[in-house]
Amino acid sequence: MRVSIVSAALLGLAFRAAAIDPIVTKGSKFFNSKTGEQFFIKGVAYQPDIESTSQVRDPLADKSICTRDLPFLKDMGVNAIRVYQTEPFGNHDDCMKMLSDAGIYVLLDLSTPTETINRETPTYDVDLYGYYKQKIDAFGKYDNILGFFAGNEVTNAVNNTDASAFVKAVIRDTRSYIKEKKLSIPVGYAANDDADIRWQLQTYFDCGSTDEQAEFLAINLYEWCGDDATFKTSGYADVVKNATGWDIPYILGEYGCNAIRPRTFSEIASIYGSDMTDVFSGGFVYEYVEEANGYGLVEVSGSKATKTEDYANFKKALAAVKPAGVKMSSYSPSGKQQTCPKVGSAYHWVASSSLPPTPSNATCECMMKSLSCTSKLTQMPTSGSDLKAFGQNVGQIFGTVCASIDCGDVSTDASKGEYGKYSGCNALQRVSWVVNAWYENERMVDGSCDFDGFATTAKPSLSDDSSCSSQKDSSGSGSHSSGSNSDDDKDDSSSGASRTAVFSAAAAIVAAALF
Repeated sequence: MRVSIVSAALLGLAFRAAAIDPIVTKGSKFFNSKTGEQFFIKGVAYQPDIESTSQVRDPLADKSICTRDLPFLKDMGVNAIRVYQTEPFGNHDDCMKMLSDAGIYVLLDLSTPTETINRETPTYDVDLYGYYKQKIDAFGKYDNILGFFAGNEVTNAVNNTDASAFVKAVIRDTRSYIKEKKLSIPVGYAANDDADIRWQLQTYFDCGSTDEQAEFLAINLYEWCGDDATFKTSGYADVVKNATGWDIPYILGEYGCNAIRPRTFSEIASIYGSDMTDVFSGGFVYEYVEEANGYGLVEVSGSKATKTEDYANFKKALAAVKPAGVKMSSYSPSGKQQTCPKVGSAYHWVASSSLPPTPSNATCECMMKSLSCTSKLTQMPTSGSDLKAFGQNVGQIFGTVCASIDCGDVSTDASKGEYGKYSGCNALQRVSWVVNAWYENERMVDGSCDFDGFATTAKPSLSDDSSCSSQKDSSGSGSHSSGSNSDDDKDDSSSGASRTAVFSAAAAIVAAALF
């Protein structure tokens, strides 16, 4: 039986918002820790003022935005918001206290469009892990943090299921870091609803070692369209059936089909009624602000906000439901952990249950001290044009060198659970390893450490890297590699997801520069 306290309970924190009761998870349900009443999320996806830019826009660091929107959130009757983009660098005290005082919890995505697992060329490195730790540090002090999402629809098709191994490693490591910080905030995952991989996704994030499992799961579901849809015809009944008997909470990460507008939200009666409350703990309607995709409940312009027709319908539907739950004291969890899906293309799944190791700065810094040829750059470029040029250079270097030399130390194959000992180093460190491998292969002849001015020779302070893979970060997170071999059942075609040299950061950088 799992019991996890959702909100921070540390004494001596710089910020305390005492207006809201901590929420806990027990088995497959959420509970108010003070009253013992079951907690159902009546939420809205909240990401106001999104523009077509690669810049992350953090609404919880802007008091004026929160002041503008809080009256609408309270009026709608929501008790939680899901926020997709935040940064760990701003001051969130004002917004988080305003929300807490209003009885509104916050579920945060750890990732942003530029700080995330790239589903096409996945990697999980020291920079990304460091960013996630910074976000946990920034928000872990607030007692209305409901939880963190380690990923949102990272795997969204049959051809990118390998990316889930990297997301699951994030879950493992952020759970460990949260525990290390003496916080008790659950980490979950939000999946898309793809019939080909729905079951595999769900079971993958609830299988294996306990410390690797998601602590709650969400599904983004848009199948209930219009008043003619029903619990059965919409497919909601099938989704509930698949989630019945599990050992962790289930929620709707997003819902609210807009094929027919205005939306009347007839699905809310099922979400918070007897059709679903035994299995699901509510969810988040998509979305607060009106964008080009036409899902908004509110239109915003500067300091002003205006209700859409959907707003009144959502408010009415939400006010009409009073979900009946169980008391925590009388609830005995009976759900069971799932078995990991079989690996192989025939099973529409190629993510091994053996996960990437925890990225270690100490390991990567040690490796860099052993190199005789490195990148001239010591920090990542910041401008869009420089990022694009860097990405192109790195891609060409990896492609050229790793076609001739074994780049296994900086490569991954998630289908086999094989991860190079430096595959968790950042882009500059990995490309430095690659140019050094070429330099040594060419017997360090003049000109072999140049790469059109990208690289330069260096004087190593270590004679070799034999001790580097055992180096641990001082934080104690260490490496949690599950090993290089998987015991998963596989078919012969699983080798189609072959070991690839890791230069995905470069691909992500190019994408970000062009975003």
